[in-house]
Amino acid sequence: MIEKALSGDVRAMARLISEVENETARSEKIMREIYPHTGKAHIIGVTGSPGSGKSSLVNRMIASFRGQGKTVGIIAVDPSSPFSGGAILADRIRMQEHSGDPDVYIRSMGSRGSLGGLSKSTYEGALILDACGKDIVIVETVGVGQSEIDVVKIADTVCLVLVPGMGDDMQIMKAGIMEIADLFVINKSDRDGADKVAAEVQLMLKMFHDGTGWYQPVTLTSAETGSGLEELSDTIERHRRYLETSEEGELRLKRRLQWEVEEIVRRRIAKATELAWDRRQEESVLENLYRKETDPYRVAQDVLVSALDEVRSGQYV
Repeated sequence: MIEKALSGDVRAMARLISEVENETARSEKIMREIYPHTGKAHIIGVTGSPGSGKSSLVNRMIASFRGQGKTVGIIAVDPSSPFSGGAILADRIRMQEHSGDPDVYIRSMGSRGSLGGLSKSTYEGALILDACGKDIVIVETVGVGQSEIDVVKIADTVCLVLVPGMGDDMQIMKAGIMEIADLFVINKSDRDGADKVAAEVQLMLKMFHDGTGWYQPVTLTSAETGSGLEELSDTIERHRRYLETSEEGELRLKRRLQWEVEEIVRRRIAKATELAWDRRQEESVLENLYRKETDPYRVAQDVLVSALDEVRSGQYV
């Protein structure tokens, strides 16, 4: 199945992403075999407030990149219900005009309660699309806030989408979101106030930029009419070349590798701890706690030791 996916078989590609997303027993083996084939695609993160037109903008970006002869993969993250765990995966509908293009692959993922604006498997999904030959991989996040900035950990280029009239532009700047953006997109630029938002962002950038490295450009777009999309595409390409020719690109790649390792360690410990805790509960530990025969701190320590023993034994390798 992996060989088929690497050769561009769409069904095999989809099955690989499903295996990883569902964290099946084969998921780690899949990623290990996929990994040597990664590193060629340009991963673009598109984030912004709900209602800023991210999906419509991504739809236009797909057309723009396809016009340049590039293959495109999309991972669109939608919020999951905290009660049912379900998600309305509507991005395929919004991007339906590309559904018949064999060089475009669109995948929706529910956030499944994961914080950071992504799902736990978003990065693995992007790596699979990269390995399977997509030139461009676009990751569209749930939304943006102070804690929803994980896209910066996985994307080469982060586009922060703002719109006039929502009143969140200055709030976003105050919230510290400015730092994650490599470029700003003022979408729905046909609305009143678009120029004002662009001017405010540019003023803020001038105040904080130290005069070295990449200066974050501001691009006005309209996903409805397609205006500004060519300029946006050129700006993204310019940022890609900047990363390739500057120390910043190497530093970012090393930070991403660091994050990848830390994330894998966290997941393994969390999974081992969850299983160890389930076993302890079968041993009537709750009853012992209820009778004050032990305390939660001692139990937690025992669970952690048991989990780490299992990790050392190689059960999760």
